[in-house]
Amino acid sequence: MAGGETEATSLAEKIDALFRVVCRPNREQYSHEEVARACREATGESFSATYLWQLRTGRRDNPTKRHLEALAQFFQVPVGYFFDDAQGAEIARELEFLGALRDAGVRSVALRVVGLSPEGVDTISDMINVIARRERGDAPSG
Repeated sequence: MAGGETEATSLAEKIDALFRVVCRPNREQYSHEEVARACREATGESFSATYLWQLRTGRRDNPTKRHLEALAQFFQVPVGYFFDDAQGAEIARELEFLGALRDAGVRSVALRVVGLSPEGVDTISDMINVIARRERGDAPSG
């Protein structure tokens, strides 16, 4: 996802993020047909896999409120994810975090941090910040 703090995210980017992060238990992405079928059942309205693909890719960008509510229900996010930029940004950060936890290396580090003292957690956090700055090419602060 885009890294800007106040940057508005397009509807297509929001929908794509849901597909990428909210997956089946076996980690496979849901198909457009599966999601469209669930949305049809939830709304009783027309909702095709093609229409969903068009929303996801930005070829269409004006769905009904009921369609967005059905998508939110399927992916188990508040409907505000689509309507409220602040809430959408917060949920997007949570989705990124959940996506990162799927990575075995990230999960392993997170689980090892659980038993550390607050000082130990602070030290690990400081180390991660230093490495992140170095990889971004930022000058060291201090």
